[in-house]
Amino acid sequence: MSMLCKLVVLVMVIAMLVDVSQGQALVPAVIIFGDSVMDVGNNNHLLTLVKANFPPYGRDYTHHNPTGRFCNGKLASDFTVENLGFDSYPPAYLSKEAIGSHLLNGTNFASAASGYLDSTSKLYSAISLSQQLKYYKEYQEKVTKMVGKKNASDIFTGALYLLSEGSSDYIQNYYINPLLYKLFTPDQFADLLLHSFTSFIQDLYKLGARRIGVTSLPPLGCLPAAVTLFGEGANQCVKRLNNDAILFNKKINNTAKSLTKKHSDLKLVIFDIYSPLLDLIKHPEQNGFFEARKACCGTGTIETSLLCNEHALGTCANATSYVFWDSVHPTEATNKFLSDNLLSQGIDLIS
Repeated sequence: MSMLCKLVVLVMVIAMLVDVSQGQALVPAVIIFGDSVMDVGNNNHLLTLVKANFPPYGRDYTHHNPTGRFCNGKLASDFTVENLGFDSYPPAYLSKEAIGSHLLNGTNFASAASGYLDSTSKLYSAISLSQQLKYYKEYQEKVTKMVGKKNASDIFTGALYLLSEGSSDYIQNYYINPLLYKLFTPDQFADLLLHSFTSFIQDLYKLGARRIGVTSLPPLGCLPAAVTLFGEGANQCVKRLNNDAILFNKKINNTAKSLTKKHSDLKLVIFDIYSPLLDLIKHPEQNGFFEARKACCGTGTIETSLLCNEHALGTCANATSYVFWDSVHPTEATNKFLSDNLLSQGIDLIS
């Protein structure tokens, strides 16, 4: 990015923050779809083993209680909502908080272990992306009954939509499922996921969405669990997995460009989390971190979900210098770092 472009972005970010400081939210609502990096408690209400509603999850969150977030504190999406000027977060759609006026500022359908493929979600009894879309249609009906068709339409078209999927499709399905990795090359598997992505975006567009932000895949081979499971004893990022993420990210960017050409009024931004997270992992000390190979919870090499519990031996006392909270998910400090990076990338969505 040229210096002039950086200055323009900086000016726009400052202008945004001025609006926020004056109590003006930059969008009428935030609607969230996705997996564990976005889930704020939907899986608490499911018969699934993939949960985070117990200590030490949430130990650095408000009131130091677990909420179902796969983190010690706030998610990147929480910081994003704050940056947009909201003083509360979109509630988990299956929670008791998702009623009445609480829905007018948006809601969260994300479910840990869901993926672009419904088959990924079924493996872990998570809410599939297609079911999340059905819930969104229910949500639209509820909002329309509260505020009327015209006002509801304004909310739906003006809202910011966030989507994070794909990691579970690879880590929790493709790499461990011979029915997939023997049948599809990484290139073919990426195309399979992008078929689902394209259908989802087009369905969401038909329902009124015009501002959609989608996260890229992270450097999959650098997740502590991936290094442990697929690193063959080496204590470094697994190049093969990172290459798969790079391939997918190139394809999803090209797909997004095709979709915006097809729909001239659609703003669709693919947030690059691969580059900033990889840089943080390779050079943690340059950003105030010191540990990027091991996570805070337990041994930091394999623990996530049920394995990351209050009896997990070795859990760090202070997570602020760790890149990862458990073996798959970032710490609150990393989420803050990523959300600040995404703020400049998402200018087009709110301008």
